[in-house]
Amino acid sequence: MTRRSGPGPRPSAGRPEGSTTDQRLLDSRGDSGWVHTDPWRVLKIQAEFVEGFNDLAEVGPAISVFGSARIPATHPAYDIGVRVGGALAKAGFAVITGGGPGAMEAANKGAIEAGGESVGLGIELPWEAKLNDYITFGLNFRYFFVRKMMFVKYSQGYVVLPGGLGTLDELFEAMTLAQTLKITQFPIVLMGVEHWQGLLDWMQGSMLEDARIKQSDLDMLTLTDDVDEAVALMVAARDVHG
Repeated sequence: MTRRSGPGPRPSAGRPEGSTTDQRLLDSRGDSGWVHTDPWRVLKIQAEFVEGFNDLAEVGPAISVFGSARIPATHPAYDIGVRVGGALAKAGFAVITGGGPGAMEAANKGAIEAGGESVGLGIELPWEAKLNDYITFGLNFRYFFVRKMMFVKYSQGYVVLPGGLGTLDELFEAMTLAQTLKITQFPIVLMGVEHWQGLLDWMQGSMLEDARIKQSDLDMLTLTDDVDEAVALMVAARDVHG
């Protein structure tokens, strides 16, 4: 894991083109040399957890904002991301994103322009070279599962902007952890009625109708286009839980 404060390029990991650390860990056909054996990798994974816990321990109350890296600055969702980041910062929250472009950049930009703490938790990907330019503190992770743990552990709520597979992964992991009592439930806001309504309709008409989920599972989610409503939910949860 690498860390930085402020913008700058991600240091090279010295990996083969198109390869990632996660891929090498999970590929049973990979290099069998002793440096690449699973027991040795456990030590590197442990070090990444320790560094993440240590570096994020001083972050105050924080909200994670998720969304697509592919949203251009001209997209309406980018503007919403900036507004969300700014409103959260003004409410006293640090804003944590995946540190990438698009919706993540928008939320970081809003936070830093409002004078707040803007955190980016990057991940080693073949097609992303650096964290965005609106970060006051950034960490780069090699392992997806370590990074996802940091989002959950150091956030008091999630705001989810329009996104793709990665955004859905982060959304449903949080819901699953709350459903199974692995985490204390926190507010999850889906920003963008037009984008998210179809998913909720399907979950209600298929999953809930067939009793594969409960109404309480759907009740974890708040769907809105109103930035003030989203932030008010986070503030209310903070006031209740401290």
